[in-house]
Amino acid sequence: MTTNQAVTEAEEQVQILAAELIEIREQECLLCYVWRMQQFGCTGLRWAKHYRDVRAPRATALEKRLGQVGGFCDCEIFLNGYEAAPEHWIHPEPVEEDGVVYQEDPYFPEVMPPCRGVRRGSIRGCTLWVRMRRGYW
Repeated sequence: MTTNQAVTEAEEQVQILAAELIEIREQECLLCYVWRMQQFGCTGLRWAKHYRDVRAPRATALEKRLGQVGGFCDCEIFLNGYEAAPEHWIHPEPVEEDGVVYQEDPYFPEVMPPCRGVRRGSIRGCTLWVRMRRGYW
């Protein structure tokens, strides 16, 4: 095998693996997909649009709908619009220092449970996600 053949074969394998990594899973919802894809970075609504183009091409108002909840890029969907349902947040154990008990705030999990699924063509999130509450206490 020549060097050029080896390079070509390696590039083909990388392309196959990359396609598998970004593939939308069966019945995976928009939010679970975008959450999972953020490991590859945030560049606008790249992952949300990819999901729409593959799974829900008739959802032409996706950008507007996400923008209404502050999701003008993939990461902002989770900073401003949606969060994991309360039962999936991580609640750290209280810590005692000098007789004072400190309770850290619960935080968003890095790894979500498997997607609970949506019907094909939907741009809704599954039941793992809830809209963030807005406003003052």
